[in-house]
Amino acid sequence: MNGNTGAVHETPRYLLHLEADKKQLSLLEDFVGQHALALRLSQNVLYDMLVAITEIVTNSIVHGYAGRPGAIDVEIWASGEALYARISDQAPVFDPTAVPAPDTSLPLEKRPLGGMGIHVTRRFVDEMTHQAPPQGGNELTLVRYHAVDLGADGSGKA
Repeated sequence: MNGNTGAVHETPRYLLHLEADKKQLSLLEDFVGQHALALRLSQNVLYDMLVAITEIVTNSIVHGYAGRPGAIDVEIWASGEALYARISDQAPVFDPTAVPAPDTSLPLEKRPLGGMGIHVTRRFVDEMTHQAPPQGGNELTLVRYHAVDLGADGSGKA
């Protein structure tokens, strides 16, 4: 909340439409980087959120669509000091929030394959929620609190 007016500063929402193809991941990096300044992200937050978003989009491409054509939408915005990223697809429903954390105490050769991307995502965000919209697919929202520099007056303006 802004201490002066009680209003919460919210940025515009930025939307990227991707095809379910790993070749499109470079567009994701460009998209997040392009809007980092407007979203007032530090380099650390930018890196963490880019890794988290990339992991989720990669999982959608590799496991969700599994080589089939499809679309993925990535929407990012800031509200107050929080950064939000919503990743939506039309792949079969899969709730990554229900995946148990991997047992990282096991030696690498004893661990099952997979599951580390979701683990990494959880480490870089404060909140991760999944919805299966009525029209099908997945909608995953990632939240990172205290991610945005609101400036001395809390307005979000430089």
